[in-house]
Amino acid sequence: MILLGLIGKDLSHSFSGRYFSDKFSGENLDKSFEYRLFEIPEINQIFKLIELHPDLSGFNVTIPYKEAIFPLLDFVAQEAIDIGAVNTVKIERVKGSDKNFILKGYNTDAPGFEISLRPLLESWHQKAMVLGTGGAAKAVCHTLKKLNIDFIQISRQSHSASSINYSQIDERIMEEHLLIVNTTPAGTFPNVDECPPLPYHLITSRHLLFDLVYNPPETLFLKKGKEQGAFIKNGYEMLVQQAELSWQIWNRNDSV
Repeated sequence: MILLGLIGKDLSHSFSGRYFSDKFSGENLDKSFEYRLFEIPEINQIFKLIELHPDLSGFNVTIPYKEAIFPLLDFVAQEAIDIGAVNTVKIERVKGSDKNFILKGYNTDAPGFEISLRPLLESWHQKAMVLGTGGAAKAVCHTLKKLNIDFIQISRQSHSASSINYSQIDERIMEEHLLIVNTTPAGTFPNVDECPPLPYHLITSRHLLFDLVYNPPETLFLKKGKEQGAFIKNGYEMLVQQAELSWQIWNRNDSV
């Protein structure tokens, strides 16, 4: 049995756990693979986790460890370095070394987001607002740069010259930034009555609202955008894509 998993905090509503369980069952892989959720209070405990589970060959990484895991990795793919966040780790077991394994880090959030976003883009989606500044936001920003879409980041407290806070969003910013991507957990079940504090009355039919949240399928953020005529998209397809890319990484035989 090959063990895979997810590390993070508060994993009770994990997408990955249900997705891979269904995948293994549907593809008759449930006798060969198992996917478990590993809630750990601090990132350094992954070493103990790996030692306790010698059949563990890889894991996904979620909040709050996508950035904190960097110092613990032996190898990080260039795209993950550029992004500044890792969400997929492959474990290679080796004999004769001090710790008996090598940890390789990758980011599948960015390509998953790109695959989901690209078909929705129109010629007027030249500027974007990215809500949030965490690890997921870094993957989104990396993708927007790749697609030559200018962006500003929005946070409750502005941290840099490239970000502003929600109170600074005015009519001009809303008119210019017709793509809005929510990377925050606002609106995630069970907190379905929450949404980022935007001036939703300024949203138009030319806006595209993309929410990385997938549960519920239509968050309050998306609902408010839809009421204004905007095109909306949740994060389910992105999560499916990043999960499948993780699966490819865990199962390939290569030197990186």
